Amino acid sequence: MITIGQLAQYAGVTIKAVRHYHERGLLDEPSRDSSGYRRYTAADALKLVKIRTLAQAGVPLARIKDLLTADPDEFTAAVGDIDRALQEQAEAIHHARSRLAQLTAGDAAFVSTEVAGYLDRLRELGVSGRAIQMERDGWILVHSASPEQAAVWIADKLAAIDDPEFTAIYLEYDAAYEWPPDDPRLPAVAERTQRWLADRSPRSAGETPNAIDPTVVALAATLTGHSSPAWDRLTELAQQLHPDPARPQQRQNPPGAPARSPRTALG
Repeated sequence: MITIGQLAQYAGVTIKAVRHYHERGLLDEPSRDSSGYRRYTAADALKLVKIRTLAQAGVPLARIKDLLTADPDEFTAAVGDIDRALQEQAEAIHHARSRLAQLTAGDAAFVSTEVAGYLDRLRELGVSGRAIQMERDGWILVHSASPEQAAVWIADKLAAIDDPEFTAIYLEYDAAYEWPPDDPRLPAVAERTQRWLADRSPRSAGETPNAIDPTVVALAATLTGHSSPAWDRLTELAQQLHPDPARPQQRQNPPGAPARSPRTALG
């Protein structure tokens, strides 16, 4: 007869583990001696070693009791089932770790490589952090809601950003966010933008306009609905310059810019 401490030592577990196995019904409670102490036998030690071995192999405690009394065929089948379950868990953990590692990639963790590169270009141009955050949030939403639409938009934006006139206008709009609504520079910015849009009109170039899902546009506009008095004034000026509702609109709702913002005219 041995004590619980000796049993734990022989089986290579802690006393706490022995008590836990008692609570789970894996190891029977032994009788107590006249002093009230538990006394274990060699059979208890052997069973505890088996429990420890199965637990360390990854067998769930809920399955161990059945395995202890299973015949060889049942044991083999049960171990196969447990192994497959562990394999699935291992794959899930590997996938989760891969996703965690991607988070260190910055923007590329949430959007396509093309969009991440576009945002990097904006940083290189000196675009404000506010504007980049607006763009980034819009791209994340659009990329999730409609990857096909995001691909159409980013192709257009990557082509536009190579145009020095586009980058100059973008930077002007970005700076205008802080201007007063009566700033005398605003009409010139609005006119410059409308000229650029007219030059890029698919109708004048003989192109087929890119189809835009209005729901996706509305989602992006709602998420990034930031504006300023100066931007609102630029929107009014743009409408005055081109009041024709039939004017092409497919390039005026980029992700990352609200529908009421002057920057919606930038790509």
